Amino acid sequence: MRRMLTVMAAAIAFVAAPAAAEEPVRIGMITTLSGGGSALGIDVRDGFELAVKLRDGKLGGVPVELIVADDANEPQNAIQIAERMLQQDKVQIMTGIIWSNLALAVVPKVVREGVFYISPNAGPSQLAGRGCHPNYFNVAWQNDNLHEAVGQYVQDQGYDNVYLLAPNYPAGKDSIAGFKRFYKGGIAGETYTKLGQLDYAAEIAQIRAAKPDAVFFFLPGGMGINFIKQYDQSGLKSEIPLFGPGFSFDQAILGAVGKAAVGAINSSQWNRDLDNESNRTFVAAFEETYGRLPSLYASQGYDAALLIDSAIRAVGGDLSGADAFRAALKKADFESVRGDFAFGANNHPVQTIYVREVVVDEQGRVTNKILDKAFENYTDAYAEECRM
Repeated sequence: MRRMLTVMAAAIAFVAAPAAAEEPVRIGMITTLSGGGSALGIDVRDGFELAVKLRDGKLGGVPVELIVADDANEPQNAIQIAERMLQQDKVQIMTGIIWSNLALAVVPKVVREGVFYISPNAGPSQLAGRGCHPNYFNVAWQNDNLHEAVGQYVQDQGYDNVYLLAPNYPAGKDSIAGFKRFYKGGIAGETYTKLGQLDYAAEIAQIRAAKPDAVFFFLPGGMGINFIKQYDQSGLKSEIPLFGPGFSFDQAILGAVGKAAVGAINSSQWNRDLDNESNRTFVAAFEETYGRLPSLYASQGYDAALLIDSAIRAVGGDLSGADAFRAALKKADFESVRGDFAFGANNHPVQTIYVREVVVDEQGRVTNKILDKAFENYTDAYAEECRM
């Protein structure tokens, strides 16, 4: 089994506090810090830690003991780490999982054990619908959301023969289902690739042969980096435009692919140019602390911490009353980096989804710029299936 990394974040170690708040809140973070997709987990961790650092090592005025463990993108690792955190570390809150297959392996048991799980990323349909639970909250999205927004935009722009590409795992299947929920045109081809695949020569040949008028793809992390580079090198970029969710054009990916992604259209519930005080603070502090532009994933880690901060504060630091803490989480009384924030009936966000374009900014950096809104106050398609 791969080595599991457990660290105590130096910036958020025990902090002196009044007698009433001497016991720290124990938060377990299981995320991907090595192997495929590690950039996503690193950004979620860094965003979360930044929020705690800006609050002097506390959330809700209470010291935080954050236990961070690397799942190395392996379900069995995540299961074993979760068990240790539940039984040995006695965590009260868990967060951090990037991948939907890992979330499905871990979250149901965690919430049944009475621990709260705050998802900063993975939002599989199973947990948004019939598998919803009062102790499970997602501050990012339901997996389909960003894909649905692209489907609507591509439909509105008049494309009628689109090629679809995604990895063969729960979030990949959700991505295609979400896109097709709003796109009603023709499908030139539909391909599911191996999770973690890095060579897309065969798929690009299939796209060329199918002659679509657009390509929609969802390939997060290193998968997306390789695909965008290879698509650009193939010469197809100038012939067939690329569309995708924000996961496929996130800042970490853009930093790796550079101008090969310029002109691509994508969707996101967040961007660094959103003009609100919380976002301005986050973007400036993240750049100053880490020396890089924040990503979508970093914003979600940050918001996860802000949500927890608001709920702990609302209950006066006393997490012994599960009903009170659950109600405080549900209220979502915090200033999100994306602006207005509220939970729907299934504890997933009701939010605005934006259309973005990949551009080169005034400093020569490849990044995203908001073009328009795809949806406002949008509730995911599975909320009606949730019975809580």
